[in-house]
Amino acid sequence: MTRFSPRTAPLRRAGGLAATALLLAAGPLTVAAAAPARAADPVYALGGPAETALHPYAEGGGEQKRSTAGITVTGTADERYEGEFTVTFDLTGIAGVADVAFDARAGVECAPTGPRATVCTGHGIAPGLSTVAELLLSAAEGSGQGASGAIRVTGEAGGAAFTPFTTQVTVGGPDLVMHRLPFDHEPTPGQKQQAPITFTNRGSRDADGVVLTLRYSRGLDIPQRYSNCAYTTDATWTTARCSVEGAFEAGATYTLAAPLTLQATARAYRDIFAYGIHEAGSVRRLAAATSAERGPGAVLRAVPVKQRMSARSVDLEPGDNEQEADFRTANTADFIAYGDEASGPAGATVTVRLGFRNDGPAWIGYLRSGETVAAVDFTVPQGATVTSAPKGCRGVSAEGAYREDRQAPAPRYVCPTPAAVRDGGGLDLAFGLRIDKVLTGAVGRVTVRGPGLQAPGLPFDPKPGNNTARVVLNGGSGAVPTPSPSPAPPTKGGPGAGAGTAPSATVTPGAGGTGAPRVAGNGGGALASTGSPAALTAMAIAALTAGLALFMAAGRRRS
Repeated sequence: MTRFSPRTAPLRRAGGLAATALLLAAGPLTVAAAAPARAADPVYALGGPAETALHPYAEGGGEQKRSTAGITVTGTADERYEGEFTVTFDLTGIAGVADVAFDARAGVECAPTGPRATVCTGHGIAPGLSTVAELLLSAAEGSGQGASGAIRVTGEAGGAAFTPFTTQVTVGGPDLVMHRLPFDHEPTPGQKQQAPITFTNRGSRDADGVVLTLRYSRGLDIPQRYSNCAYTTDATWTTARCSVEGAFEAGATYTLAAPLTLQATARAYRDIFAYGIHEAGSVRRLAAATSAERGPGAVLRAVPVKQRMSARSVDLEPGDNEQEADFRTANTADFIAYGDEASGPAGATVTVRLGFRNDGPAWIGYLRSGETVAAVDFTVPQGATVTSAPKGCRGVSAEGAYREDRQAPAPRYVCPTPAAVRDGGGLDLAFGLRIDKVLTGAVGRVTVRGPGLQAPGLPFDPKPGNNTARVVLNGGSGAVPTPSPSPAPPTKGGPGAGAGTAPSATVTPGAGGTGAPRVAGNGGGALASTGSPAALTAMAIAALTAGLALFMAAGRRRS
């Protein structure tokens, strides 16, 4: 089924007219070449876990432990599919291996259509990934250790196609449980702690190799770099995936041959250390496929390691494979506000840059809550109107209250930071201001403060006196004033860039529809106006014509 949206009709008509004009200009073409191709039907991919491990059947009538396998559908189309669809589960392959119940998602109904088949029916598929149903799997009575089978999943819908999916179900497997470590959760900068990573295989089968995953935020460090670990680092996190060889027996406990060292660095503040253990296989292949950097040090080992190898299997309880530790380090970060100066006649549009820089030593990240770290509060100078503001900044009243009208220029703007601000980072904002009336020395206020107006303080900042700066328009008598020293804005994309999504610092201010000349402030610039595009085009054509005439005249004289 080919979908047709009324809003696309004018575009399609325009495209047809353009195509007709091109065909007439280019000459005769075959009908096959000119005929547009029919748009392909959307394709949806069914998915889920490649394999699910089940607890062995509990003899004696006890409650059977269930494992969950979520079956998903991924929409590749940009628009939501509004028709009815069905997803069919062929359960023939798990007869005698597993029993299954269905926990359908909202809007989906599942019903058996035979002893070994179930069909789930729903309406509408949103773009992206969504869950069709959760399969609640338990080992069947009489199933043995290592029994395995497959569930095949297919889909149908009018005007759409589905790629099938198969998931494997196996009775028994390892159950790797990570032990929680007794850290000091309130360290001081520079403090080191031992991290003797320890885990137990509480499953029914041995694990053939394990992958230890270490993930720590910017204020923490593990100085050891092992040769069997793959390291990746971004603005907020460092992740190490360490492949540890050996057979890890069911019922046995293992620890690292030498404990790790976890250090709170000079920039530590609110940090997280996550450590997990997984049976090798897909995790190991993922680590090998990434472009991670290998460590230069020794091999990370876990002891005791048995020589006997076992068949690879899947974890029975993936939820207990990981532990996390939160750290609150007594540290500070100096947020320094900066402003700008600009000058111009009445009607001119100027660009000013303002914001703040984190002079450290700490980085500030609210990783758990995701809350904003701070906000830049900008009061517009008198006699000026904002023509463009960075994305993410909201206009408020002069008192800082909410404004219903979000389109009209505001007298004051609040620009929140993301949930993390790196040391050396900050927020660099560009505002376009139209000078409606020249007022010598018109001053606007820039403040970096807490996210809430009722609690404007920054609890980590020891120097609140530099949290304010000024934006000055026409500071001198007819001359562009020399700005006072201000902290340099953070380098975009460099080591000091703020983590997460922040208001844009590269917004180009509009001309405000007045046709007045643009005059840039100290923070940015623009080329001087040289006339309208139409006038420039006419001048260029005239110059080209004159040049061609001179060339032809010279040729006639030579002949």
